[in-house]
Amino acid sequence: MNQFIKILFFFFITSLCFAQPSEQQKLEERKAQILKEISENKARLEAEKKKEKSVLKQISQQKNLIQLRQKLLNTTAKQTRLLSDEIYLTQLEMNKLNRELKVLKEDYEKMIVKSYKSRNEQSRIMFVLSAENFLQAYKRIQYMKQYAGFRKMQGEEIKDKQNKLVVAEKRLSESKKEKEVVLAQTEKEKQELEKEKQEQERLAKLIQKDKKKISAEISKKQKEAKDIDAKIKKLIAAEIAAANKRNAAKTGTTAPKAGTTAASKFVLSAEGKVVSDNFKANKGKLPWPVVDGYISLKHGDQPHPVHKNLTIHNSGVEISTKPGASARAVFGGEVLQVQVISANNKAVYIQHGDFITVYLNLSSVSVSKGQKVTIKQNIGKIHTDSSGSAVIKFLVLQNTTTLNPESWLNL
Repeated sequence: MNQFIKILFFFFITSLCFAQPSEQQKLEERKAQILKEISENKARLEAEKKKEKSVLKQISQQKNLIQLRQKLLNTTAKQTRLLSDEIYLTQLEMNKLNRELKVLKEDYEKMIVKSYKSRNEQSRIMFVLSAENFLQAYKRIQYMKQYAGFRKMQGEEIKDKQNKLVVAEKRLSESKKEKEVVLAQTEKEKQELEKEKQEQERLAKLIQKDKKKISAEISKKQKEAKDIDAKIKKLIAAEIAAANKRNAAKTGTTAPKAGTTAASKFVLSAEGKVVSDNFKANKGKLPWPVVDGYISLKHGDQPHPVHKNLTIHNSGVEISTKPGASARAVFGGEVLQVQVISANNKAVYIQHGDFITVYLNLSSVSVSKGQKVTIKQNIGKIHTDSSGSAVIKFLVLQNTTTLNPESWLNL
């Protein structure tokens, strides 16, 4: 039973040791992705500084850089824990191998001494001939064969344990070196994070004098955002009413009465329900509306990055991307409407059953109302302003109810 428990313990340790590299590889890939994002964000931040753009925008980008740096630190912390576990398990394995090797060597040494004492060929013959009968003589011959075989097997087992010990020692050495590298990287990232926080504080101090001006700017932008939100809701409500009217005429039924709860929802056909269910089933898995980018303004009410007493509201998410980038559909559907909000701000509405995705701040549109679109299909160019900044505002709604896009995208 004890031997069985030992075998189970050995397989448990071995499986854990093999599991670690896979997890380490995932963390390395995650770390590489974060480092890439940090590099891209640093490049954007430097470009903003050269253009002498709004300090507010620099602060927003600096904040995003700090968040990415914190993610990187969390990833390296996980790597350190995994490597520590691997080192501990390898040390346990080595201790076990050393104990087993010691016992095997002691037994083998006793066998060699005993074998040496009885090495005389004549004494072996006498041992067989002194048997009381033939059966006993046969058993003694078998015993000597088994004894020699066992001695050989023990010698091979000692070699095997020694080889395993060498492999374990090498693995332990490599893990310790890797841990040292990760710890050094962590320390470097901590220093970079501290520098970035200091830079953010410096930028914050620069605009303290202009608080009144900034408050007015925020109020103006928030008013514009509310106006756009109202236009979006109004357009969707009109499209719902028109769609329900068409459906009623087609099916010979009565459309929901205006002003009722039913009138604010799409009356879905069997096909529409399937599309809606498919969209809902992909919550948290939808691709981004851009190939490359990062969320520069999250959804909902949030404090201003500098003036915490000022609140910013966002009905969707704002995603900063590369100048000249295209917007793409996050799911297959039908273009519900193309809306011109201003000269350089066009919006595309795509219907997915009773769900609607909205893509704002497009300078040009490559789809039209009623057109069927597929997932990741380009639907237009994102407006790039005079400073070289390209930001798309992305919304998700169910009928006229605004939802949090962050819970739908594959973040």
